[in-house]
Amino acid sequence: MKIAVTGGTGFVGKQLTNHLVLEGHEVYVLTRSPEKHKDTTNIKYIGWLKPEYTPGSQLDELDAIVNLAGESLNSGRWTEERKRSILESRIKATEGILELVKKLKKKPEVLVNASAVGFYGNSMTETFTEKTTAPGSGFLANVVTEWEKRASQAADEGVRTVYLRFGIILGEEGALPKMAIPYKVMAGGKVGTGEQWLSWIHIDDVVGLIDFAISNKEVVGPVNATAPHPKRNKDFGKTLGDALNRPHWLPAPSFAIKTALGDMSTLLLDGQHVIPKKAIAYGYDFKYPELKSALQDIFND
Repeated sequence: MKIAVTGGTGFVGKQLTNHLVLEGHEVYVLTRSPEKHKDTTNIKYIGWLKPEYTPGSQLDELDAIVNLAGESLNSGRWTEERKRSILESRIKATEGILELVKKLKKKPEVLVNASAVGFYGNSMTETFTEKTTAPGSGFLANVVTEWEKRASQAADEGVRTVYLRFGIILGEEGALPKMAIPYKVMAGGKVGTGEQWLSWIHIDDVVGLIDFAISNKEVVGPVNATAPHPKRNKDFGKTLGDALNRPHWLPAPSFAIKTALGDMSTLLLDGQHVIPKKAIAYGYDFKYPELKSALQDIFND
């Protein structure tokens, strides 16, 4: 298959690109800086989102598009300017995809668009599945709602559209190394009350679910990209400490987190209990359904 990937040089994108190449696909990485990368036999770097680039003229046809582009949520304090940038980066990338789709002579069969469990808002008590159709409140829920609304327009071009709502992605990059730092210096413990849910997923299952969504024509709409067994923060931390052979004992109080991070503290202090009901129903077989084995794989590599 011919598959275009945006965000292909990021944490998830690199893993996905390597996987797709190993599966024998041709991958086209859409990037603002194609000159920084060297094409290989199965990977070509195509410029986009700048006036001088016309990706539609370089791509005759595509079988699938995976849109992972967007500014990281945890790369800095959430000032009003950062919030605008977080939203606008996702909107601009998705609108760029829609423009490309319209110009392609042969439309892709599917668009797999990144999304997030932030859609559901926060709750200590509710369980969220894809049947939860009303978005939650707050900044993240608004970002995801606007993001998915743009991506849904691909359906108007006859493209099957999937929104993969990612939880916390665990791997050698991303959030996990930062989460592990307190434990590595013997200062790990629960964050805030410790009762908030953390819906997580191993990077291998992220890649697996993207591949699954591309390959299975019946998969459409929102799909929760989370492991089947979320953990409360206190239990996640205890399992993380065990994986690192470090104690779980020193709590980080909510007021200190809020003082340090401002609105961004919601990533640590709030959460949601999300179940991947759709992925399970369609028969996706999670490689790492349990947190213990997921962390052991990452830290023992």
